[in-house]
Amino acid sequence: MIRELMDGSRALLVGVVALVALAGSATLIEAQTAGNAACPGEDVFFNPGSAQDIIVPAGYKVEVFAKGLNFPTNIAFLGDNPRRFQVFVTEAGTSLPGRCNGVEFYKAQTGVADSANPFLPQVRILDQTGQTIGAVGRPTSVANRESPAFLHAPTIGIAFEQGFRGGRLLVSDSRQGVRGALGPKNSSRIVQLDAEGKRPLLELITGLPTGDHPTEQITVNGGYVYWSQGSVTNSGVVGHDNGGPVGGPADTAGAVQHEIPCQDVVLSGNNFDSGDGHVTGGFLPHGVPGAAGVVVPAFSGATQTGMCTGSILRARLDDPQHTVEPVSWGYRNPFGLRFAPDELIVGGKKLAHPLKGGLLLTENGEDERGARPVNNAPDRLQVVRPDQGLEYHGWPDRFGFLESTQALFNPIGGPADDCVPCAVGQPVRALLQSPPQPPIAPLALEPANVAAVGLDFAPAAFAGAGNPGNPVGQGDAVVSREGDFGFSPANGEPEHGHDIELVHFLADGRVQLTRFAFNCAAADQITDPNGSKRCAEAGEQAFVDRLRAINRPVDGKFGPDGAFYLVDFGAVRDFGRSDPRSMFTNSADAPLVQIPGTGVIWKISKR
Repeated sequence: MIRELMDGSRALLVGVVALVALAGSATLIEAQTAGNAACPGEDVFFNPGSAQDIIVPAGYKVEVFAKGLNFPTNIAFLGDNPRRFQVFVTEAGTSLPGRCNGVEFYKAQTGVADSANPFLPQVRILDQTGQTIGAVGRPTSVANRESPAFLHAPTIGIAFEQGFRGGRLLVSDSRQGVRGALGPKNSSRIVQLDAEGKRPLLELITGLPTGDHPTEQITVNGGYVYWSQGSVTNSGVVGHDNGGPVGGPADTAGAVQHEIPCQDVVLSGNNFDSGDGHVTGGFLPHGVPGAAGVVVPAFSGATQTGMCTGSILRARLDDPQHTVEPVSWGYRNPFGLRFAPDELIVGGKKLAHPLKGGLLLTENGEDERGARPVNNAPDRLQVVRPDQGLEYHGWPDRFGFLESTQALFNPIGGPADDCVPCAVGQPVRALLQSPPQPPIAPLALEPANVAAVGLDFAPAAFAGAGNPGNPVGQGDAVVSREGDFGFSPANGEPEHGHDIELVHFLADGRVQLTRFAFNCAAADQITDPNGSKRCAEAGEQAFVDRLRAINRPVDGKFGPDGAFYLVDFGAVRDFGRSDPRSMFTNSADAPLVQIPGTGVIWKISKR
């Protein structure tokens, strides 16, 4: 049978029903596959079922809120009535490098109508039951997808000015996806959409940097819009993975975006070989070396003062374009960000949250790729104090608590390295003579390549349940961990990622990190006498292990009903170094293959 799903994925999911004889009886097993119609052979398993293969702590339940979405990335809610509200989800469109993800390539290969092309971005609107009731911002055709009047790909961040109470609907996007996720430079934006689709899109801030990581999540606080501005390279040096030209003349004109510092920086003179005669320094165009002592002034390469990369930026909502300024910087790829609540209710008493006034954010660590490849770099949880002046957090020469030159980070070689003989076993040399100011250490470290992304703080309605002796507390953070993209070997056994983590804040300032929700085949789940569950053999991402479970959880927010809504981007085929089963089947489809129609919104709530 053909099972219809939403928006252009209708012909992508094929249900196959099989009868399997087990111990003399027949068991009906439903299996489904989904694929990228532009790239035959890259099919994946997809069947969310009723979330049977996801473990959550005692006292909680998980269910499918919506399925069949195209690359959902972020979520916001309108309405504070727990029984009646709307859900706004960004569907990114073209997001990752690879020919299979190009909107024009997909159209040319499939002939699909523009209205059903899954690689065009939009904001999908659902009701409180998960039913789609509309969409806004979508380009009306492939031809006009670069028009400033419509959303660009990838569309990532979304937030209402007044939270559940509404106000202006703010969205971040870029034209990174127009050329296979590699450009053009300075094309990120923050725009305002009309939630009802009656008024045209309004550009609030334009000219923000774009590269490896564009403008990403956004939040609003105290009359300011804050956002995570990703680094434009993997580790501070423009390489072939960023679109740096292979062979031929160096990119002396800077056609490819390079890193933009938020403060003056002094180069170390260490340069990195891409294996084609191009040697590149930090914060410089591809093929341009830097000499020791050279000063790269703050905001070099930006379209205006105040814009820089690997940073948290903000702007006043009454004049956003002209008030952009950095709050903190020195991050590789800051993504999720959320202000901590001011106070908690514990035992009927009001207590200040340990992070009161602080901004908690997730940071993705460096990959084994490009001109300055890095192995084993951890992800990080960082805390920003916007009222303390401009902060520096150590990147690109510190990866978490350690200097980049530690042997732990030496490259081991991989298919995405620019020059394997040039880098394997060599220390990741510093880009700067010294940090522009003493770096602030992270709050906590995450496993390498776990891709800690979205986060939110648990409200009172969600707290109180959980594993015995360690219940979820009001104000605890819930972090979604997207999982690796196959550039490096697995981060452990069992591998972490494709899951959700709980960050429990102790009164003395310490934190406890525990796995909150993760994949495990129903047959491998063990329930202990106290009601908690564990897994006999931990599962990987859903499509690899054929589970009714999570693939790539990229965001998660609490709704007006107190439930946690987990945004699952869907299945992505990759280099397969952490698990060969996730690898693309055709080398021409490298490095990543997005699979339309596999996005899911999961709902986690108290029983």
